Amino acid sequence: MILGIGTDLANIERIERTLARFGDRFRNRVFTEIEQRKAERRADTPGTYAKRWAAKEACSKALGTGLRMGIAWKDMSVRNLRTGQPVMDVTGWARTRLDEMTPAGHEAIIHVTLTDDHPWAQAMVVIEARPKT
Repeated sequence: MILGIGTDLANIERIERTLARFGDRFRNRVFTEIEQRKAERRADTPGTYAKRWAAKEACSKALGTGLRMGIAWKDMSVRNLRTGQPVMDVTGWARTRLDEMTPAGHEAIIHVTLTDDHPWAQAMVVIEARPKT
């Protein structure tokens, strides 16, 4: 059962300008330490941040709230499995919202996909409810 779907585009050049203008203030407000370490190791640092920005926006949409209803940027975090597959972790109010959406006897699975084709980064988030076994 699908609980929510969200997609978002981010302009890589806009993220690059924001990083240049606000630096650590922007990084620390929006991205977790794990996300920052990942992005700073990559050759395309702005593109990596842009994909994560888009994923957070898409996740907030899939949760049915958008970012204006109490979810903090850092309540949603993208990390990668050893295989490279991106995984969305939620904490705080985002976790509370996810738990509220999930029907009894089910577990919520957040699927996330990221891509970029300069100057755009895109993310799609699908929240699935699977019966507990």
